[in-house]
Amino acid sequence: MSFDPLSSPLGRRLLLAALYVCEGAPIGYLWTALPTKLRAAGVPVEEIAVLGALLTVPWTFKFVWAPAVDALRSKRFGLRPWIVGAQLAMALTLLPLARDIGPADLAWLTPFLLAHAFFAATQDVAIDALAVRHLPLSERGTATGWMQLGMVLGRVAFGGLALWAEKSVGAAPVVFTLAALLVASAALSISARDHADEGAGAVSPHRRILASARLLLDALRRPMTLLGLALATLAGAAMETVAGLAGPMLVDQGMDSASVGRFLAAAGVVGLGGGSLAGGLLADRVARTRAVGIGVASVAGLTLVLAAGLDTLGITAVLGVLGLGYFLFGVLTAATYALMMDLTEPRIGGSQFSAFMGAVNLCYVWSVALAGQLVPRVGYPGALAFAACASLVAIGLLPAIRRRLESRPGLRSPLA
Repeated sequence: MSFDPLSSPLGRRLLLAALYVCEGAPIGYLWTALPTKLRAAGVPVEEIAVLGALLTVPWTFKFVWAPAVDALRSKRFGLRPWIVGAQLAMALTLLPLARDIGPADLAWLTPFLLAHAFFAATQDVAIDALAVRHLPLSERGTATGWMQLGMVLGRVAFGGLALWAEKSVGAAPVVFTLAALLVASAALSISARDHADEGAGAVSPHRRILASARLLLDALRRPMTLLGLALATLAGAAMETVAGLAGPMLVDQGMDSASVGRFLAAAGVVGLGGGSLAGGLLADRVARTRAVGIGVASVAGLTLVLAAGLDTLGITAVLGVLGLGYFLFGVLTAATYALMMDLTEPRIGGSQFSAFMGAVNLCYVWSVALAGQLVPRVGYPGALAFAACASLVAIGLLPAIRRRLESRPGLRSPLA
């Protein structure tokens, strides 16, 4: 009898962490390595920010097709066909990047990048649905920390380290390795013994999709869901702005792309990775809303420090502030995702959690796109300060979310 990783706490953490490695790897390459390469090649910051925002659009609106993922689960294989199919398509759409990229290549590459983003967002829906369905309440914070650690390792390996590797071996080996990792992840996904609910096959596919969509629409009308969406749209503004502009900002501070890559790799592993585990543990030991509040306030405060000192501090001090910032990013991300799981109805785990994650990605879209427009006008400090203030607004939403979680049947109030 084959081992089912979903049958034990450690198995669930390791499986979800491994799947998130393969979520983070393409994100690291497209959202960290590629923008830094483009900036080093002379592409304006505004164009880089617009491209990043465009690639986030499928992630923002993935809840539109998420009801199909929730409803059309194979009776025997559950969510696995969605995960495997999406990962194979992701590998194929990355292959055009296996060459040196310059400003003139953006136009013909964009359709491939958008297709990749669509399949990557679909994969994310299915993996998150798997997590919501199989993670007990008491494990969500810790498991989310492991998932984010996996995401970080993938992003670092194919974000910061990819910049360093491409200096020696070129783009093709890095892209082919990334595609091979996605194929390996598709094979790993088969080990998760997820199945459709009993009786699912008795209802026609279109009726199942409609039923799932109705449940999602009903959930989206509830005040608790609306508060969660507002929180997700605002809380990470400072984090997303700093992370989204870190590569171009350090290039403009005089660092070369290889040095930026080495720093981002170290900050990712030590900072984001350690922060994710710490944030997950925090979210399982104190009120989830309190953990999120600590994360938001800490990230916003550090962003204001960076904004105030960017033009006066030396590059060593700037790197130190950014390193601490990446640790706090991990804390905030893990705590926020655990809270969003608590707000999600398991029957529509893929759809509702995707709506929350879509709002998180909308935060990236508006904050990074706006920052890209603000930088030429008010400089990096002005853009960072605006994002920090936007994040602080989210703290005012937390008391109302906590009150509603405490009153919901089946959820213990200490986790609210």
